[in-house]
Amino acid sequence: MNIKAYLKPHCGWSNGVRAIMGKYSLAFEDIDIINHRANYEEMVRKSGQSLSPCVEIDGVMLADISGEEVENYLLANNLVKASGAKPAAATNAGCSNEEHERMAAKPVRFF
Repeated sequence: MNIKAYLKPHCGWSNGVRAIMGKYSLAFEDIDIINHRANYEEMVRKSGQSLSPCVEIDGVMLADISGEEVENYLLANNLVKASGAKPAAATNAGCSNEEHERMAAKPVRFF
């Protein structure tokens, strides 16, 4: 499988996608859309919208998707077998208040 995940470095939704990739031991390209404008522009061009995460699996773009939805897609298309393993992070949630507070203390990079 060729997987490209257009993700934010620190984001509950992005971490949910990463958790699903880890749960199934899937190799994927983690593409930073915050610190690299060209990556963000590529995501928008390919997905037709500006929201993230977006995950491209073998040429199929899953736009504005949660880790839970990625897992459902993988299972429904027989790309993985069901696993009882627990993901390393919540797969259907944004950042917690604590995560937002930690991020607020860091400098933000704008294009």
